[in-house]
Amino acid sequence: MSDIPTIALVGVGGFGRQHLINIERLASQGRVRLAALVTGSGVAPLRGQVDPAVTTMAEAVPVYPTLDDYLAAGDPATVVVISTPIHTHTDLATKALRAGAHVLLEKPPTPGMADFTFLEEVVAQTGRIVQVGFQSFGSHALPRLAGLLASGALGELSGVGAVGTWSRAASYFTRSGWAGKREIDGIPVVDGVVTNPLAHAVATALEVAGATRSGDVAEVVLDQYRANPIDCDDTSAVLVRTAAGIRVSLGLALTAPRQSPPRVIAYGTRGTATLHYVSDALEVRIGGRTTTEQFGRTNLTENLLDHLADPSIGLLCPLAATGAFTTVLEAVHTAPDPRPVAADQVSWTRRDGDTWAVVERVEEYCERVAAEGRTFADLGAPWVTR
Repeated sequence: MSDIPTIALVGVGGFGRQHLINIERLASQGRVRLAALVTGSGVAPLRGQVDPAVTTMAEAVPVYPTLDDYLAAGDPATVVVISTPIHTHTDLATKALRAGAHVLLEKPPTPGMADFTFLEEVVAQTGRIVQVGFQSFGSHALPRLAGLLASGALGELSGVGAVGTWSRAASYFTRSGWAGKREIDGIPVVDGVVTNPLAHAVATALEVAGATRSGDVAEVVLDQYRANPIDCDDTSAVLVRTAAGIRVSLGLALTAPRQSPPRVIAYGTRGTATLHYVSDALEVRIGGRTTTEQFGRTNLTENLLDHLADPSIGLLCPLAATGAFTTVLEAVHTAPDPRPVAADQVSWTRRDGDTWAVVERVEEYCERVAAEGRTFADLGAPWVTR
C-alpha cells in the first residue's frame, strides 16, 4: 500500500463528483488510494457544498471541512485534486504545493494573470507539479491534427476558429453565489462563457494554433454581450492574434435555442480539419472529400500519475501550457462590462420547468465569427448595442 500514490479531493460538489468517480475507478485498478475528501473551499464568504451521494460513495474516507484542516492532520496526499470555485484556486493550490503535494487543478487555473504568475513561482519554488483540468488536451485527435498541419496536408494554416453554441437556463446563473460574477468583494471570479463553460473551446483552439504560453498571445479583441441578468458575458466573440501571426476566432454563446457540440476548426489553404473535442472526432475535408476519424483520450489524472512514475512521460496540460488561455481570461476580466443584448433580440422560453434566454440568430453569427475572423459588431449582428 505504501507504494500506491494517494489522492485527496478538494471540492465534492459539481464537477468534483466526476473527479471522485474517476478516482474510484483508478483505485479499483490499484493505481491510487483515496486518502481524504475536503468538502469546503475554506475561503469566505463562499464554501463548498457537501453532496450526500458523494460522501456515501466514499464513506470510509476521512472528510475535512477545509484544506487547512486536512493539511494540519498530517502528511498530504501525493496528489491534491482541486475542484472548487474559480476564485479559490490560487490559495488552495498554493497551500497544497507548499505542503509537498502535486496538484490537479480544475480550469480555469486562476482568475487572472497576476495569480497565474504567482502560482508559476510557487511551482518553481516547491518543485511540485500542477496539471490543469482541460480534459480536451488529452484527446488523441490533437496529435493527429498537429500531424496534418505539420505535413502540409491542409496547406498553409490561415486561421483557427471555434464555435460553441450552448443553451443554459436561468437557474444555471443562480447555481452558486459566484455564478455569472466578474468579481466578489474585489476578488476576481470571471465566470462568463469565454472563461468557464466554454473555456475548453478557447484553450483547445489556442493549442491548435500553437499558442499555449502567455507570450504566445500578441493581441486579444473582445465583443461581449449578456442576455441574462448577470455580470459576465453569455454571448461573446473573441479574436486572438498569436505571436506567430495566426488568427484565432471564437464565437461562443450560452444563449442558443439548442445545445450543439462545440468544435475547433483549423482552416488551411487546401482544406479544413474540425475537431469535435467532446467526442474526440476529427473531420477532415480536403479537395471535396471528407473523412472522419474517432479517437480515444488520455485521462489527465492518469497522465499526472504516469508522469510522476516516469518523468519521461510528458504532462498533457501543465500549468505553463495554459498561459495563453489565461492571457485571454485576463483580457476578459479587465475589459469593460459586457453590453446587454438589445431587448427585442432576446426571446424567453419556458421548458423543463425553467426559463431560457435565446438570442436571435446567435448560432449563425457564432459560425461566422469563427469562419470570417470578425466580431459580432463587425458582422452587423442584430443584437449589437453600443
